[in-house]
Amino acid sequence: MITKITLLFIASCIAGRIFICGQLDFVSLLYISSARLTMHKNPILSIRDLSVVFDTGDEIISAIEGVSLEVFPGEVLGLVGESGSGKSVTALAVMRLLSRSTARISSGEIWFGHPEKGMVNLPELSDMDMQSLRGRHMAMIFQEPMTSLNPVKRCGPQVAESILWHRRSNASGARKKALDLFREVRLPRPEKIYQAWPHELSGGQKQRVMIAMAMACDPALLIADEPTTALDVTVQQDILELLKSLQERHKMAVMFISHDLGVIAQVAGKICVMRNGRVMEEGPASRVLNEPSNPYTRALLACRPSLEERPVRLSEVEDFMGEKSEDHENIQSPPWSGSPDAAAVRQSESRVRQSDNGVRQSEDKAIQPEGRAPKKEPVLEIKNLSTRFITRRNMLGRPLEHHTAVADVSFRVYRGETLGLVGESGCGKTTLGRTIMQLIRPDSGDVLYKGMDLSKMSSGELRRLRTRFQIIFQDPYASLSPGMSIGRAIMEPMQVHGMLENNRERKARVMELLEKVGLEPWHFDRYPHAFSGGQRQRICIARALAMNPEFIICDESVSALDVSVQAKVLNLLNDLKREYGLTYIFISHDLAVVKYMSDRIIVMKDGRIVECGEADSLYASPREAYTKKLIGAIPAF
Repeated sequence: MITKITLLFIASCIAGRIFICGQLDFVSLLYISSARLTMHKNPILSIRDLSVVFDTGDEIISAIEGVSLEVFPGEVLGLVGESGSGKSVTALAVMRLLSRSTARISSGEIWFGHPEKGMVNLPELSDMDMQSLRGRHMAMIFQEPMTSLNPVKRCGPQVAESILWHRRSNASGARKKALDLFREVRLPRPEKIYQAWPHELSGGQKQRVMIAMAMACDPALLIADEPTTALDVTVQQDILELLKSLQERHKMAVMFISHDLGVIAQVAGKICVMRNGRVMEEGPASRVLNEPSNPYTRALLACRPSLEERPVRLSEVEDFMGEKSEDHENIQSPPWSGSPDAAAVRQSESRVRQSDNGVRQSEDKAIQPEGRAPKKEPVLEIKNLSTRFITRRNMLGRPLEHHTAVADVSFRVYRGETLGLVGESGCGKTTLGRTIMQLIRPDSGDVLYKGMDLSKMSSGELRRLRTRFQIIFQDPYASLSPGMSIGRAIMEPMQVHGMLENNRERKARVMELLEKVGLEPWHFDRYPHAFSGGQRQRICIARALAMNPEFIICDESVSALDVSVQAKVLNLLNDLKREYGLTYIFISHDLAVVKYMSDRIIVMKDGRIVECGEADSLYASPREAYTKKLIGAIPAF
């Protein structure tokens, strides 16, 4: 029999201080003690049945619907899904940064564990209370650091500004804190970067400045919205390791948003999968990644190019969901798209086989690399190519210093081949591609296209040849004129080069190309802003095809796309290669994508080629330490 004791018990609870006097038995004491021990396990963020709508003037669009999730102190929640799934809208709703003119929370609650006031419902806070909360107790790292940083303010003062605002420190104290943060996020030469302008830093360095700004007031909750998108794999790995170490050191709760499950797997302990504004699946990372219960999660996992094997076609979301995309993002529905099981069987049947000597042999002979066939005359031959940029001039404008972006590069590309070009940001990949296209003139060396030296040609001679080789740029939105319909943008180069007899024939050709890349003929009169990122990239591909080229340079053409949209664009590029007999130079920082697409791979560093070889052999047995570093940085789970 449990004896009763009389005591004066003083307890603290979330609501405030409560004094309890009286007789309590031992079981009651255990219960109260247990409650006190679990208080710290209350979520720091609790989103309950949240719905957000956008009013466009013509219609009401539901962005997220009935979203519920929790983030606990010291926990990393990974929020994953395609573009438009509602990830960023959820984060912006938490931070109260949604546009008031178009967006509103139609229902639901967002509870935050305020260290002084307890649980508060963020939508009910005044603007002043919310402003004092943002930056100090909750902070956000945005996807694009260049647009998030003030271009006309130096980096250091931007970080110090947050410290001055929230902690009322003096200027010297804020500067010291900012420099300490720069060291903590492992920025080189903190004093110099403190005085640097945003445009003077690399993408990875700008992202570190954004992380330092978010960490300035030691927030309890950090929201990281696609912080590594479009960064090369080594910089991405550094940023992920940095965020993980900061989270562990400061015991922060983190909501990490990404479309890449490979990235999420490296940082998150719990994963929430979103699609079309709804939560599709949630659970421990190990379970979601290894035993996904929702077909959509399985689709996201299958869309990622594998380093172990190369199927003829990458799986697409529609293959698993048994549906056709409403916005026509897909090329066409494959014959097995109605059943997930059938898709898996069809994918398995299309896997590549390994011959005795380890060389890839595909059942689809159309993707056999021409480079492995008996030697032919190259379509393109680069001889000792060098390109330099002037970095400093004297008062008279004469060059004093140069930066060598491409240094003594030589290689060949054969008909029907896809040559992959990989390396970190700043290694010279894009400069090499633009020099081949003669958009940048080389300082020395030769660019031979079917024996003709492009580097020695005049502008008029080059113009007559431009129909034979084209380039697809990294940013499709920046590549299209916002004031020109996409049909006119595709038709314009045909008019410039006098292709076909009249505009009626050219328009018919544009309609044909739009269908070829998975869009609709009625899209002709729509403008670039009305399309998704994947659709805009398809428009750029259609514009390149309008010239009937033999050779295309793809410069980071899928780097900022979701894995699902990326799979569709890569499948499209391979389909077009087989149909038109195209030759590609495929430039990317994503080594898994390059391996899937390429027959041979060139690895660049500091403007020079450090290694070149067949794709499978190079990945299986890299010779150079730099190549091994790049391969080792690829996210995996």
